[in-house]
Amino acid sequence: MAEDLWSALPRPLRQVLDGTAAGIAVLDTGLRYRYVNPALAGMNGLPAEHHLGRTIAELLPDIDAREDVLRAVLADGRAREVTSSGRTRAASPLPRRYWHGAYHRIDGADGRPVGLVGIVLEVTASRRQQHELEQARSRLALLDTAATRVGTTLDVDTTCGELAAFLVEHLADAATVELLPHPDSSHARPRPDGSRRLRRAALAAAPELLDQVRRLGAPGEHIDYQPGSTTRRCLEAGRPIIENLLSDEELARSAPNAARVALYREIGIHSGLVVPLTARGHRIGTVTLMRIGASPGFGPDDAVAAQDLAGRAAITLDNARRYSREHDVAARLQRAMLAEPGSPHPDLDVAFRYRPAGTGALIGGDWYETVALPDGRTVLAIGDVMGHGIEAAAHMSHYQAMLRAMALLEPTADRLLTRLDHLACEVHDYRPSTCLVVYAEPARGRYALASAGHLPPAVVRPTGELALLPVEPGPPLGTGLNGYAPSTVVLPPDHTLLLYTDGLVERRDEDIDRSLARLTARRLPAGAGPAGLLDAVLAGAPDPAEDDIALLAAAPADPYPGRSRHREVLTVLTGGRRTGPR
Repeated sequence: MAEDLWSALPRPLRQVLDGTAAGIAVLDTGLRYRYVNPALAGMNGLPAEHHLGRTIAELLPDIDAREDVLRAVLADGRAREVTSSGRTRAASPLPRRYWHGAYHRIDGADGRPVGLVGIVLEVTASRRQQHELEQARSRLALLDTAATRVGTTLDVDTTCGELAAFLVEHLADAATVELLPHPDSSHARPRPDGSRRLRRAALAAAPELLDQVRRLGAPGEHIDYQPGSTTRRCLEAGRPIIENLLSDEELARSAPNAARVALYREIGIHSGLVVPLTARGHRIGTVTLMRIGASPGFGPDDAVAAQDLAGRAAITLDNARRYSREHDVAARLQRAMLAEPGSPHPDLDVAFRYRPAGTGALIGGDWYETVALPDGRTVLAIGDVMGHGIEAAAHMSHYQAMLRAMALLEPTADRLLTRLDHLACEVHDYRPSTCLVVYAEPARGRYALASAGHLPPAVVRPTGELALLPVEPGPPLGTGLNGYAPSTVVLPPDHTLLLYTDGLVERRDEDIDRSLARLTARRLPAGAGPAGLLDAVLAGAPDPAEDDIALLAAAPADPYPGRSRHREVLTVLTGGRRTGPR
């Protein structure tokens, strides 16, 4: 049949069929080869004549030829296209190849089917490209999801925990994150047995496996990795390492130590993938993914996805570690500065409190200070340097030092602020800072104030009620604008002056007047001294706070020396006018 058809074809057409890169075959109704062109013979790895009279299944048993589709073409005469896959006898490094074929029925002169013709093209490369494209899209979607789930804070261990949990959700049955210790740490020193120590920062596993996996070591523990272990090799090479279905001997070399093998087998861990955490060219640790029980081993696509996730997480972790170090330095500097404010005169009872913001925020520049003047007055001051971090904390200490020195030279609050503004702007170029200064004379109940852009002070009555004192705010220090208005407050002896920074009251997306109204609506313990009042104020503040909180409270040390208590009137003198507190 095929021979007759072939001989009846014009010579140019036969030349086309023999010369085309597409594989072409003619099959009879029993799906036996009757004609094979050179291209198809090459695809199948057999000479054309070896095909004749044999079926696809006989000749190529490792091919999914979709004979059901071919028989459907013979049955109804409707042409069909189908993709088949497998391995032919042609040499190929690929474990699986793909072909796309179009099949048409051949009818005889009487209209009855005599066979079919198939035209086949190999599409392995395009299938691989399609697969890679799909994998790339999948990884991008995974990274997009991870961006909202991993690195939500600037806390190192929290970020590690988020990464491990995300990996378990998408790529592994269990995962751990280990970090290299800081170079100055004792854990970074070489171990006598040649092992290298890492700190386990996080561990996660599927819920049904968690108790078992925790036996490998809890977060916070240090793990020593023997020379030649997978983690050591990963750190040294800087690339992912896949180890599937290892023997006990292989596992003993790959594990942190040989004693782990029995535990791995008991848990059911059979495959591992270790990925380096590399940020800015430096390795900071590793991520280990595990497959347990009936789960399959890891493949190249898993390694690429895990490396993408680890690479992004490593930048976040490095930022967090850098932040943590800066935060610790700034916090120590700030606490050192705030721990030793100057001492007031004995007739004034002064208390201080400081609460840093939560771990997700940089340390601020909040500060307070007291200076005992030779004339018996005590200067009280509180301020907030703009910005955060080490520079803000350092400038905070400069403002404290300037205030201690200049308070001895300037007799009033407004003149002191003017001097500080000039020094900060014209001489030292410090960051701007708000500041509230009070010259206190508790024996007379007089408090002279001036504000450089700071929130108004409050007065606490013996009943625990709060009221704001009207002080006209001038420009912050360091702007060079000057213009600070003095105010004088006359307080009864049993009233307490409260100074605070904006972290106590300000909230995101809330008007400042509403924030201040919330403060004055509070009721503090009746009859409490400055220290007790500040403890109560902090107890009612958000914890963790959005910003640092600094507090200063001052009251006469002995409000009724040698006389009976009587009613007094609180007044505020501003520009010659007598007003009451808000």
